Amino acid sequence: MIDTYTFHDMTLSWLNGAMIGTDGGTIFGPVPRALWGRYYPYNDKNQVAEVCDPIVIQYQGKNYIIDASFNLDKFNEKGKRNVGLQQEGSIQEDFETLGITPEDIDVVMMTHMHNDHASGLTYFEDDQWQSTFPNATIYISDIEWDAVRHPNVRTKNTYPKENWEAIQGQVETFTDSITIAEGISMEVTGGHSPGHTIIRLEQAGETMLHMADILLTFVHTNPLWVGGLDDYPMDSISAKQDLMPEALANNYRFIFYHDPYYRVVEYTEDGKNIQYAMESSRDVFIPFTDQQDRVPKQVEAAVVE
Repeated sequence: MIDTYTFHDMTLSWLNGAMIGTDGGTIFGPVPRALWGRYYPYNDKNQVAEVCDPIVIQYQGKNYIIDASFNLDKFNEKGKRNVGLQQEGSIQEDFETLGITPEDIDVVMMTHMHNDHASGLTYFEDDQWQSTFPNATIYISDIEWDAVRHPNVRTKNTYPKENWEAIQGQVETFTDSITIAEGISMEVTGGHSPGHTIIRLEQAGETMLHMADILLTFVHTNPLWVGGLDDYPMDSISAKQDLMPEALANNYRFIFYHDPYYRVVEYTEDGKNIQYAMESSRDVFIPFTDQQDRVPKQVEAAVVE
């Protein structure tokens, strides 16, 4: 099943990518489990559920996609075990359900190039790596693109050449921000990666914000809650301090790539509760329990789809 949300003239559809069990410290960084475990469920291995679900946006006769998920053909059984693979997903089938193919994608917007977002950009065929979206322009911030091509000892395993060499001719880079189309823009925040980027959708005076990996899940609204893999956590904190007050005060709705429980959330102005939510239809292998006694509540008037 594909979750779909209509935002005025835009139709957003979540492809069902890989679902993985990730160590809680990876997702919540320095926040102790005694605290985050009251908001977010975990299992006896200290794993939390995470998805890698690209978002297709159909708008003004074009097909856009946010990030590319895992290409699990690049992983052997040990690699799949190490990432905590629980479900392989159904991306190809989901394209068919939408009535399009990867060749129909016009624009790819990469929030960053970590392996869990970018390995789906290519596949191996005829003895070489091929572009998954051969007819698309692929937008990546110039800082991130430079980091990809010149990895250091920390980043070399998350920026492998097989993810990006085959797409070099399709890449368009930008500095600071760029307008992709009327109502669609990308803005560099840094933090999670050198050139990490968020995506802003604007229609009829309303805004949807995809903060990618500086807002990993619906409980990461506190600026100090940043992931353990952030390269520059103080930049993540600073970006959230800038973005969250604006978003909460103006009733922005947030969309998620990694959150397995919610697709769309609008918070109350203090960010502590939910006044609109579109839940994910995915079958998540770690359910909420009564231990999560501080999870953001849906206020009485909340709309839940």
